[in-house]
Amino acid sequence: MGSGSLITLMLAAIAFSAGGIAVSKFLTKGSTNLQKGQAYECGVPAAGSPWKQFNVGYYLFALIFLVFEVELVFMFPWAVVAKKVGMIALLEILVFVFILFMGFLYAHKKGALKWM
Repeated sequence: MGSGSLITLMLAAIAFSAGGIAVSKFLTKGSTNLQKGQAYECGVPAAGSPWKQFNVGYYLFALIFLVFEVELVFMFPWAVVAKKVGMIALLEILVFVFILFMGFLYAHKKGALKWM
């Protein structure tokens, strides 16, 4: 299994992707009208410009959420094998959680967790 297998796999992926798109173009009836090009907002006609500035707090809140989700991704495998790895792994995970907790306290102190 060398580079020939990789090239074959890439060509197969391109062929399947292009084939699916081509089949959908041939089998579907395409129609164009003014409503298809407009933004859809929960059944309500769009009002105003779609280029609005959002409060940066939404993005900070989302980033903090992602940080703690990644924390769970690292903690779950540790929890599965916690008894096998011993006390050193427990200390390592405690240091990991402590660092994340300090980041949480910093975000709380800066007001990143306040919703508006």
